[in-house]
Amino acid sequence: MSDPRTELAAAGARLAALGLSPGSSGNLSVRIDDHILITPTGADLAHVDPDGLSVLAADGTHLDGPRPSKEFPLHSAFYRRDPATRAVVHLHARHATAVSCLAPWSARSAVPPLTPYFVMRVGQAPLLPYAPPGDAGQAEDLARLPFPFHAALLQNHGPVLAGPTMARAVDAAVELEEVSALLLALGERSPRLLTPGEAGALASAYGSPWGEH
Repeated sequence: MSDPRTELAAAGARLAALGLSPGSSGNLSVRIDDHILITPTGADLAHVDPDGLSVLAADGTHLDGPRPSKEFPLHSAFYRRDPATRAVVHLHARHATAVSCLAPWSARSAVPPLTPYFVMRVGQAPLLPYAPPGDAGQAEDLARLPFPFHAALLQNHGPVLAGPTMARAVDAAVELEEVSALLLALGERSPRLLTPGEAGALASAYGSPWGEH
């Protein structure tokens, strides 16, 4: 079994290499039993020290390491929503952040079903109303949304995604950035979207949240 600390550092390096975590933006976390490891505040994801992570209890108590990212409440909200969640990725990726500044496609997803892989790997991604970074109220709003999702866009801020593994969460983040780039490239055109039946069939086959799935 791979070391979660090393896996988190490798994920940060991959996201930074792809240009999805400019400067010291973004933060990653993994859950191990009743503890959560998260990148410290101001961390450069290109150079995460596996031995320099913040360690917190599930309730947010700081147990060890440097001061944790102020975005911890968002991570905690995803862990509380789904016991199967083992990793959370929050980025300021350019295209997904741009889409977070636009009106959402629907109440359940800021992004429409443009591609099969968006539905398969990400699923519906609601837009949460603007709040300052680290706002605990926004995290509680995310935790209480009454429909399934593993990704969200924070208005005028960027994406946050959860997964059963760090690899799955990172893959979802990459896919959300790609579909966001496509959406922006289409501009004012009216693209063909997957039909409700097509999107629903993919959601059922791949276990992703879409519509009632």
